Amino acid sequence: MIFEKSCRELSELLRKGEVSSVSLVHEALARIKSIDLNSFITICENEALEAAEEADRLLRSKKKLSPLCGIPIGLKDNLVTKGVETTCGSKILKGFIPPFDATVVERLKQAGMVIVGKTNMDEFGMGSSTENSHFGPVRNPWDRERVPGGSSGGSAAAVASRQVPLALGSDTGGSIRQPASFCGTVGLKPTYGCVSRYGLVAFASSLDQICPMANSVEDCAFLLEAMAGEDARDSTSVPVAVPHYPELIGENVKGMKIGIPKEFFGKGLDEEVKKSVDGATHLLEELGAQTIEVSLPHTDYAIATYYLIANAEASSNLARYDGVRYGYRTENFPDLSAMYSKTRDEGFGDEVKRRIMLGTYALSAGYYDAYYLRALKVRTLIKSDFDKALESVDCLVTPTSPTVSFKIGEKIDDPLSMYLSDVYTVSVSLAGLPAVSVPCGFSASGLPIGMQIIGKAFDESTILRVAKAFESSSNSTGKIPPAAEADIGV
Repeated sequence: MIFEKSCRELSELLRKGEVSSVSLVHEALARIKSIDLNSFITICENEALEAAEEADRLLRSKKKLSPLCGIPIGLKDNLVTKGVETTCGSKILKGFIPPFDATVVERLKQAGMVIVGKTNMDEFGMGSSTENSHFGPVRNPWDRERVPGGSSGGSAAAVASRQVPLALGSDTGGSIRQPASFCGTVGLKPTYGCVSRYGLVAFASSLDQICPMANSVEDCAFLLEAMAGEDARDSTSVPVAVPHYPELIGENVKGMKIGIPKEFFGKGLDEEVKKSVDGATHLLEELGAQTIEVSLPHTDYAIATYYLIANAEASSNLARYDGVRYGYRTENFPDLSAMYSKTRDEGFGDEVKRRIMLGTYALSAGYYDAYYLRALKVRTLIKSDFDKALESVDCLVTPTSPTVSFKIGEKIDDPLSMYLSDVYTVSVSLAGLPAVSVPCGFSASGLPIGMQIIGKAFDESTILRVAKAFESSSNSTGKIPPAAEADIGV
């Protein structure tokens, strides 16, 4: 299986002419079709083969190229792609063909990467299990009866099962880190403003980030380097120089100070998850790091704060889907007002409707100060907690999710229980900080467990360095799930 190799190894093989980009795309397409996880909504076979032929031509020219040139990638279906359907996992956008590429898509194409398809996701990024997609649930490659996490579950399942070596997802409250934890992959949420959001279909604009996902820390670093940087089309992107992440991460954590937030290891944390994360921190200590207990006292308010702010922003952002400008329109309606309401009723799923109603209520006259404004004030307190804790340490280490992957349907009728899957990730999103989830062990039933490493703003190099050090000294990463073990034989 060629995709067991790292991007660095694939890049060397491509440059030596021992494999071609076209052959990599053929393998990716064969694996996507043969390993039925429902991880892709759209497969771009013709476009991918044309792009691969162009990448092979560039590779033969011996010019200086990106190390990612010729390597296949999957994109979450909330990233706008010129000429390729973008649905956000929703019926209301089915058939929408964007006339332009998102900035990150442009940058990956400029690097010579080959887009093989658009991955499945919770509708508009709303969910923690990828069960809320109009195109059906995604299955976890470690146990097909379980969820891959969400909302980037399609990207996580595709990378874990080696359908593609790399994928992009997005993270609003944990949507890259929690599925990375459930599927045993590496998922990085960059600092807010590090990566342009231009062309990312908005869920909650002050929280959304486009994120890389891979099977190793170094591959994640290569992808981040290719997509990061200021963009004049996104006023929230920050003019900070993009470091050469793969060369900076190294493997040495000797002398580093790592904070352990005591609030993340209490009630609700599964004992197997706690044991694995404790083991990981002990390993980092053996490698020369010093662990220090720190406190994030407003952690208990993070879930409520996140869902007030995110749903309020979602209710505003999703007002544009009315049957006039994008995608789906109801067929039978007596007047314009009925067309709007019937289109939205038929086009949105239950979880999206629930969040639009909650968000609209929080923003309504008479309740704005009591809910939305108060949530914004608590968000400032949560960010201050992180700033204070990170003054004395280089990074923080926590579990990524309180449990391993749960069964499909287990929490679909209990939204509050589902929301708590992101209890350790949402506060980081509210603070706008970078965080990476790296595999740190397995449960007794063979399901992956993730460790979250949180850093200071625009200090992705440090958290990748800690993740790389752990990855190199443990045996938790790089394992192949059962669904991916079959030889597709291309």
